[in-house]
Amino acid sequence: MMDRRIRRKFGQNYLKDPAILFEMGEAITPIEGDYFFEIGPGMGALTNTINNNGINIHAMDIDPENIKYLSNNIGGPSNITFEQGDIMNADLDFIRDNAFRIIGNLPYNISTQIILRLLEYHSNIKDMHFLVQREVAEKISGSPSTKNWGKLSLKIGSLFNCRILFDVPPDAFDIKPKVNSSFIRLTPKLEKIFSLKEKGHLFRIIDMAFVSRRKNIQNNLKKLNIDWSLVDIDPKKRPEDLQIDDYIKISKNIKA
Repeated sequence: MMDRRIRRKFGQNYLKDPAILFEMGEAITPIEGDYFFEIGPGMGALTNTINNNGINIHAMDIDPENIKYLSNNIGGPSNITFEQGDIMNADLDFIRDNAFRIIGNLPYNISTQIILRLLEYHSNIKDMHFLVQREVAEKISGSPSTKNWGKLSLKIGSLFNCRILFDVPPDAFDIKPKVNSSFIRLTPKLEKIFSLKEKGHLFRIIDMAFVSRRKNIQNNLKKLNIDWSLVDIDPKKRPEDLQIDDYIKISKNIKA
């Protein structure tokens, strides 16, 4: 296991509170036949909450010492494999092979990057349960016309519904973070209102729209020469005042 200094650098804080772990397991509710992908299993605390008969688990950790420990100490009853790898660079195409449920106590320094990368596989994801910094959870679950409504909430919200299930205090970890944490659930939206091909175009427009939160949407998207009468959106609104549907409408009315 990495020493504490390196773990702090990588944003690794391992859960130790059995009551919190039990509550997380209850929220996840593994069902026979499930395929799980766990990100950053650490010493296996969360892994053990889903380690049941008929469960398939693929767990990935950046620390080779953790993988060695997990391989030697956690076996069945589930069908479980441990892989050493960096979630931001590893080949994740195995997710396309089954309908996966994804879980993890995510490293705080790259939690948003991890979730955004997983959006590429959204059509093969049944749900996602993550422990993240409370501030990140609020940004993901933000609503229009609030400070938390931005690129993150729009991109994730275009594909998933987000719910904050409960908060986790610093005392629940072996290395106490300086912030509160939240356990969140992301579930796919049943109705896909844009294609995977259109996703990249939509996300680029969202990025452009939030270049400056102080400017209105017309200013931020002026390079696109939009006919605002065709999209039926007030061009004087600020980017945080537009709904997800508004951005999809803009995206579909502009050539990529």
